[in-house]
Amino acid sequence: MNIVDVKHLTKMYKKNRGITNLTFSIEKGEIFGFIGPNGAGKSTTIRTLLNFLYPTSGSATIFGKDIVKQSKEIRQKVGYLPSEVHFYDDMKVVDLLKYSAGFYKTFNPKRMKELAERLDLDLHKKMEDLSFGNRKKVGIVQALLHEPKLLILDEPTGGLDPLMQNTFFELLKEEREKEATIIFSSHILSEVQKMCDRVAIIKEGQLVKVETIEHLTKNNLKKITITFEQANAMDFNLEGIAKKEINGSEMKLLYSGDIKALLHQLNTMPIQNLLIEEPSLEEVFIHYYEK
Repeated sequence: MNIVDVKHLTKMYKKNRGITNLTFSIEKGEIFGFIGPNGAGKSTTIRTLLNFLYPTSGSATIFGKDIVKQSKEIRQKVGYLPSEVHFYDDMKVVDLLKYSAGFYKTFNPKRMKELAERLDLDLHKKMEDLSFGNRKKVGIVQALLHEPKLLILDEPTGGLDPLMQNTFFELLKEEREKEATIIFSSHILSEVQKMCDRVAIIKEGQLVKVETIEHLTKNNLKKITITFEQANAMDFNLEGIAKKEINGSEMKLLYSGDIKALLHQLNTMPIQNLLIEEPSLEEVFIHYYEK
């Protein structure tokens, strides 16, 4: 069952590029990564899905409901963490969380306290006295408090220290075990590789690729390091070389061609060492961006 269905979704601004013709779907219980550099269209997509922005054309449904016509019903089951969190400065954390919980049908004080303890968040401080990282923690508790069926997280780890990031990822795994679906938008590729089942790469407002992490990093590209006996013995060309770097007697390749053809050519050359690895998501991502 698809929790999110997006068909030819487009949002254009007068002067700025928005998003163009996005089509993808997200299954129930999936952690779906949305990756691209700042300005690629990640936040615009999220805000359009939440009906904060009105789409220029195309359509989308969440829980089978239309994102424009039934946005109020959708929001009852969605937890949203924006990339930048803004709150009423003169409110205490506990009062702000109780206030925001009032928009939903359920409020569980015990869950609020448990989440705050896990994230080392002082509920009795005023918002104006909190650091950026602690404000982000308030946003996380607010997003998780009503136990949403869909979590939409836009650059969620900004401001969190490494230990707190690990706690946050543990919380996400627990939500997933309760069959929540998660959209995880980030430009930190190591996080996406660690957490997500599938990933959408977005470039200049357009979808470049939607693929499983495993398929992206394993099936298409190989990272190959060749050390030659001498620096001048290394010039060769093959179909499928996506990227080539030469440093002294060492050559690094991103290669999507036939491994047998590569080995056949290398067999006639003075090689000292050969290493074939799976590329990281970062290397795959850069490859798609350079294309």
